[in-house]
Amino acid sequence: MRSQSYIATPPGATIREQLKDRGMSQKEFAVRMNLSEKHISRLINGEVQLTQEVALSLEMVLGVPAKFWNNLEAIYREKLVKVEAENAMDEDEEIAKQFPYNEMARYGWIQSTKNPKEKVVYLRQYFGVVKLPLLGNEQITRIACRRLAITEKADLALMAWAQEARIQAREVRTAPIDVQRLEEAVPQIRRMTVMTPNEFCPKLEETLKKCGIAVVFLPHLKGSFLQGATFVDGNKIVLGLTVRGKDADKFWFSLFHELAHIVLGHIRNTNGITDQEEKDADNWAATTLIDQDKFTRFKINGDYSEGGVLSFASEQEIAPGIVVGRMQRERLVKYSSALNHLKVQYDIVV
Repeated sequence: MRSQSYIATPPGATIREQLKDRGMSQKEFAVRMNLSEKHISRLINGEVQLTQEVALSLEMVLGVPAKFWNNLEAIYREKLVKVEAENAMDEDEEIAKQFPYNEMARYGWIQSTKNPKEKVVYLRQYFGVVKLPLLGNEQITRIACRRLAITEKADLALMAWAQEARIQAREVRTAPIDVQRLEEAVPQIRRMTVMTPNEFCPKLEETLKKCGIAVVFLPHLKGSFLQGATFVDGNKIVLGLTVRGKDADKFWFSLFHELAHIVLGHIRNTNGITDQEEKDADNWAATTLIDQDKFTRFKINGDYSEGGVLSFASEQEIAPGIVVGRMQRERLVKYSSALNHLKVQYDIVV
């Protein structure tokens, strides 16, 4: 095996030379060694370890001291580790280039460096893996989203973001996971939409902790196209929310979308979230925030004035900006609507 700096040659290469010099076939050699032809073939190709017992047999059969063979085996194994490590580093350096490393360092998630090899080491430590390709294993990512790939920048940004959520969530003590309790708390969470971030953030965090959920607010990573993510980590559920898109309606829709993945059982999927499950989560979020039958009557009434929106929002006990956002998504009013001033913007410090 080769790397840029090392060549690992198995002792079997020397055995092959000895047999060639003697004009001895591997079949005859196997008989003399009292080993199977298959084992001899694997020994020559470096596929099995040259043990001390085999070294003594080689001394008897080939007349070359056992310590010579033992030394060759030790050198081979040492070089093999170096070859594999260097090749793994080369592969990891290519993957590391795809991460938004500088942005992660700016947020203080990872140590700042310009050295490619140091970036690899810090990323391995950050994710808790011996090599970065392992991030492609769903047992490590386990995020309620579409299946991830380590070849896509957006996916790697999402992995980095979710890992930070996981790290911060480890400091949050929660009750055992209780989905039923979460469902019972949904109306209470819904009423928080009329509060300011200073009011609802601590209430939301405390309410979700009682359901076994650690909520984490994080800045947005460029290229991740992310509003939130949910996944199980140990004995708790991590619910991460980005502050990207500070409009209140986007924040609450993202939160309820992630709650949907929990309530509907999507976070238990090991093969990623399907398009249909994403649609189901969207529908659950929309109809939980605003009852579908009541919104249908609102549309039939057709009063899309500011007064009409405020009146409907008051009846539903939700923020008027959520109503405006729903109207815009259903194209009842334009995104440039004069009602946009009802969409409050949040300033959540992370």
